[in-house]
Amino acid sequence: MSPPQEAVSAAVTRVARQERGRLVALLAGRFGDLDLADESVQDAFEEALRTWPERGVPDQPAAWLMTVAGRKAIDRTRRAASARRRTLAAAPELQLDPPAYEEAPAMVIDQAGIRDDQLRLVLLCCHPALSPEAQVALTLRLVGGLTTAEIAAAYVLPEATVAQRVVRAKRKISAARIPFVIPAAVDDRIEAVLQVLYLVFNEGYLTHGTTSAASIRVDLTDEAIRLNALMVELAPDSGECRGLLALQLFHRARLAARLDRHGDLVLLDDQDRSRWDLPGIEAANRVLGEALAARPGPFGAFTLQAVIAGFHANARTSADTDWTGIVTAYDQLLALRPSPVVALNRAVAIAMADGPRVGLRLLEQIEGLERYHLWQAARAELMLRAGDPRGAAEAFHRAHSLATNPAELRHLERRIAALPELDDDRLLSETFPPL
Repeated sequence: MSPPQEAVSAAVTRVARQERGRLVALLAGRFGDLDLADESVQDAFEEALRTWPERGVPDQPAAWLMTVAGRKAIDRTRRAASARRRTLAAAPELQLDPPAYEEAPAMVIDQAGIRDDQLRLVLLCCHPALSPEAQVALTLRLVGGLTTAEIAAAYVLPEATVAQRVVRAKRKISAARIPFVIPAAVDDRIEAVLQVLYLVFNEGYLTHGTTSAASIRVDLTDEAIRLNALMVELAPDSGECRGLLALQLFHRARLAARLDRHGDLVLLDDQDRSRWDLPGIEAANRVLGEALAARPGPFGAFTLQAVIAGFHANARTSADTDWTGIVTAYDQLLALRPSPVVALNRAVAIAMADGPRVGLRLLEQIEGLERYHLWQAARAELMLRAGDPRGAAEAFHRAHSLATNPAELRHLERRIAALPELDDDRLLSETFPPL
């Protein structure tokens, strides 16, 4: 009996989430063409959607997809070669030498000492010839398996903008004939790689895309942690590699208490801290200590975020939270990496330390977040604490209209429904991303 289409679609989606990055990496290494690899893997998924309803889901779906994607890549290569021969036969004057591309001294992939295919692909996508924005968008799409909608939500950007970045990045790699090699030194790629791994973890920590019913994707959080641990081995002198790893470990340790059994968000104040992974928190503390000791002088952005996460994770009760220390860390982070989202989180921390009216004044000074649901949600909570339920209701409704994550939507609906009964001391602090 053939499986229903819904079951097949679910199976394809699951395999795509888990294996797409590895499949693209393997094909890219085999054929030396990133765009060819990406398109061929997509062809394989489309064939799975056509044939699996009749034939059933294979026992080893990833192996099936790799075989089909390899055939698709060969077919595409043959068609391209045939088209090129016909074009040159008709117009020989069009034959041009491929553009030269100067590459730093490098080692071939198999000699680079990097055994992980997806980390290898991350480093390749983060080539310095690409803009930082293109590096991150391309790697999230190909390695993290995120859709353009999910990437756009993570960046608070229009989906079309992200799609253009991905397409242009692949075209530049192809046009410049950037080789699939790993440089002897990767210092010029570390910042972009860490930003990618940070966003992959964030997307797993609270999914913002509209293509998944899940609110938390543990596969993404754990994959980001795994790749980050490999980066620590690759760049042992980088304090920021350890800082990001500590940040991820702190948040991963609290993940089990973040949703209730119905899949609804549980505020930080209400979480059962006995469900937190204490050995995981201790591991994060050790990694953070290594990051803080890695170098003298100002700390990096990820290390500062790990310090903030550490204040939360090491507080045994909500009342034990050192909000003054958190504000100090946010002050340093805002000076180092000014952004509206950092300013938003700093305003929330100051509200917890100094009162809601102080936090509201800071929120209203932030520009560019009017369509960011967490900014609206923060305004709503602070307005409630400041005694303005009408303004809070309007902000809650606005936040609900902008949110996409199912758990966040349900949480906002509960807050709206309970407006007359709200406790003024509650604050929507835990829905904020790690930044």
